[in-house]
Amino acid sequence: MKAMIFAAGLGTRLKPLTDTMPKSLVPVAGKPMLEHVILKLKAAGFNEIVVNVHHFANQIIEFLKEKNDLGITIHISDETDLLLDTGGGIKKAASFFTGNEPFLVHNVDILSNVDLKALYEYHLTSGNDATLLVSPRKTTRYLLFDHENHLCGWINKETLQTKPEGFIYAPEKLQEYAFSGIHVISPNLFNYMGEEWTGKFPIMDFYLSQASKINLSQIGNIDLSQAANINISQAGTIGIKGFCCNDLNLIDIGKPDTLTQANRLF
Repeated sequence: MKAMIFAAGLGTRLKPLTDTMPKSLVPVAGKPMLEHVILKLKAAGFNEIVVNVHHFANQIIEFLKEKNDLGITIHISDETDLLLDTGGGIKKAASFFTGNEPFLVHNVDILSNVDLKALYEYHLTSGNDATLLVSPRKTTRYLLFDHENHLCGWINKETLQTKPEGFIYAPEKLQEYAFSGIHVISPNLFNYMGEEWTGKFPIMDFYLSQASKINLSQIGNIDLSQAANINISQAGTIGIKGFCCNDLNLIDIGKPDTLTQANRLF
């Protein structure tokens, strides 16, 4: 089983800690974030992991060497020349994910109680091209799904900005869930990343560009059951769906206050 960990970020919210070390090596209860995530993946059965690096890349490489890769196979995807964001980072690492075996993607600054093996196994049986772990936790920015959990759009509830451009927010036809920073991808997804998706780009922008070709403004006054029956395959797009975990406990440890909270909990 394969996975990728995003460890290349600058960690600007954790300054001044990240003035001298990468965010992924900031300790939580005595262990670097990266070690926590690798051990969780390993416990779930993942035995081959790609770690992307940029900020203080050599420190991450040396840490993994000293730890003997924590007993599994770890590859480095080097982004020291240019930080590629999440989408660009995944595409750069595509050579590690040849064949048909899906891979799990995990942000390095996320700690949670999710059963990663169950999420992965759900994806295997779903037929999805991408499965996004989501939950109903309170936030200001939500992914929007139809009643079959197909991804349709995104909204910032404070500014009412929506994505993609022209997307009409119709709350009676949509479910709002918070993204966890954890998702499972089938390599088939790379076939949809044409020339416009090169270099630096967020993976969520790509997901939304593909999954939101159902524009609710075009659905009109149909009832809710009809809205649920309009699915991604009918819209001529790839299958991107949410996997909702109602009892998900998650900490984003990319900020000083949540880092303090995580240290207390662990």
